[in-house]
Amino acid sequence: MKIPVALSWSGGKDCARALYEISRSRDYEVVALLTSVSEEYKRISHHGVREELLDMQAEAIGIPLDKIYLPSNNSHPCTNEVYEGIMEAAMRRYLARGVHTIGFGDLFLDDLRVWRENNLAKLDMKAIFPLWKRPTDALALENIGMGFRAYLSCVEGKVGPGFAGRSFDQSLLADLPAEIDPCGENGEFHTFVYDGPIFTRPVPVVVGQVVVRDGRYYADLLPGHKVVHEPAAAAADIPPIR
Repeated sequence: MKIPVALSWSGGKDCARALYEISRSRDYEVVALLTSVSEEYKRISHHGVREELLDMQAEAIGIPLDKIYLPSNNSHPCTNEVYEGIMEAAMRRYLARGVHTIGFGDLFLDDLRVWRENNLAKLDMKAIFPLWKRPTDALALENIGMGFRAYLSCVEGKVGPGFAGRSFDQSLLADLPAEIDPCGENGEFHTFVYDGPIFTRPVPVVVGQVVVRDGRYYADLLPGHKVVHEPAAAAADIPPIR
């Protein structure tokens, strides 16, 4: 019997590839996708992607989605203490369901891995990292070659203008500044995956207006059935990174 896993899910390319790898495993089975969403803005934390697209993505993959809503306003800010309390409650719910393992798409940030493992260990849970220490230049090309399709939803200012909303493809990799990790593992950019080998069908999505907030460029991705010329998102509608 395979070990059930809840996969930390941002909707991006690395967690999508992690899902692919775990799905091929003889030992593990992903039973839930766990995502944090801004309670006020209804967008994926860090990535700024609409909750509606997140729901469509999970439906196209065919795995249940667990959404954790995080406070995101001045009266109830999501401090690290608040965040850890919310996530501990979520982990306890998984334990009650017999899920003791959480999967992550992290690549090489040792301090982040240690933080995750230590927090889970407090609850006698464990973490798995199916992509750990894979060379990111090769991994980026593999993802593209395997048919994963994604748009850049959020780009740090240091990457430069013109990248938000672009497809994650070989042309983009060639254009990235040399100091930028090709998978954006240092937080340089975030993606939304809409097709690939883990999907039963593509997610219809179009790129809307690009806005700038707090020095970051956000592409407002829209469900493909929406009219592209609808009123564009104002900068205030894009949530800050938690």
